[in-house]
Amino acid sequence: MGQHRQILLEHINQPDQNSLPGYESRGGYQAIKKALAMDPLAIIEEVKKSGIRGRGGAGFSAGMKWSFVPRNTGKPTYIICNADESEPGTFKDRLLMEKNPHAVIEGMMVAALAVQSKWMCVYIRGEYAYPYTQLKKAVTECYAKGYLGKNIFGSDYSLDLVVHRGAGAYICGEETGLIESLEGKKGQPRLKPPYFPAVLGLYNSPTVVNNVETYAAVPWIINNGADAYAAIGTEKSKGTKLISASGHINKPGVYEIEMGYPFKRFLEEECGGMLNGRKLKAVIPGGSSTPILRAEDIEDAVMDYEGWNKLGTFLGSGGVIVLDDTVDMVDAIQNLAHFYAHESCGQCTPCREGGHWVEKTFRRINNGEGAPGDVEMINSICNQIMGHTICPLGDALVMPVRSFLTKFNDEFKGKIEDALAGKSTPTKSLNASFGDGH
Repeated sequence: MGQHRQILLEHINQPDQNSLPGYESRGGYQAIKKALAMDPLAIIEEVKKSGIRGRGGAGFSAGMKWSFVPRNTGKPTYIICNADESEPGTFKDRLLMEKNPHAVIEGMMVAALAVQSKWMCVYIRGEYAYPYTQLKKAVTECYAKGYLGKNIFGSDYSLDLVVHRGAGAYICGEETGLIESLEGKKGQPRLKPPYFPAVLGLYNSPTVVNNVETYAAVPWIINNGADAYAAIGTEKSKGTKLISASGHINKPGVYEIEMGYPFKRFLEEECGGMLNGRKLKAVIPGGSSTPILRAEDIEDAVMDYEGWNKLGTFLGSGGVIVLDDTVDMVDAIQNLAHFYAHESCGQCTPCREGGHWVEKTFRRINNGEGAPGDVEMINSICNQIMGHTICPLGDALVMPVRSFLTKFNDEFKGKIEDALAGKSTPTKSLNASFGDGH
């Protein structure tokens, strides 16, 4: 395995790392004690200087986001941890919440001090029952020791934390949809502008929303300094990144890499190479909503924001899905299209109607009933969806669809030609394509 600087996973295999005594024995809660003696603006500046970007997928500067929060508005300021990890192919936040929950909590505490918040919330995916229990235990430990509640750590600062379970909706991973759900409403995204969370977030008050992984990295930055964090990675992609690796590989799991790590080396050294010695066919690099790449596209690929962007795709949430040469690409994209059509909140017509139309067309092609013009029709529908919805869910469908049609056009046309010639055989299983990965 390649040698990487371990920040988030350094102690992940210590059996007591999920407990408060275990976490403190390895330097836990020193960052918040240090932050309590710092000026709030200095905390923001330190995080900004570190170069850490949001690890949930958008990749926006965390420190910059904190700096947008207005002060002295007369309203409360809120800190929210987006733990609604619903992107297919992504499961790295789950590991942190199960095995290192106090790092997430401490990072949130530092963020709260930075923006002078007195109330925090972890919005966790409804299906994450075990991570939820681990977080609740950690929160209970903190309250019992005076690390949460009134006068935390013996200071004059009071801070509360609530862990809230969602009800299993992908759309609530979008920050304004999450906020709507947290307020007890239907989880539908808000218009931006005017509803930018930093100004008009939870209960129309200033709100910071960051990902689990982002918060978990903050204590290390405060303890070791922004310069130390910025020295890791590349010029524009700083620090380390958790990668959820799944699909046709020998060692699926969560890995921490330094930004800029070569993908082929990652595949061989961390993931143990291709399952059963099969040939690599394609890679989805950042979760199911990111454009797919063919094997020949990634000869010199490096794993950071700019590296993947250069190839026409995204680092996203770091959900790497590896596909071998047995995968039927029509079946694979039908599977993904079904997911996005099902998860549309229905608020925007292009997404609500277009998603199902795309899925049904792929199903026809996959079932040996394709017709001339189907590929062109799907592209036309995508043009009506892309950029025409309130939130990025429509785009999250279109980007993989377009990339599959472009990169593997021969497979779609081949199935349609077979259908016209009466030689088609319907694909056996909708879910068979993605193999045995997590």
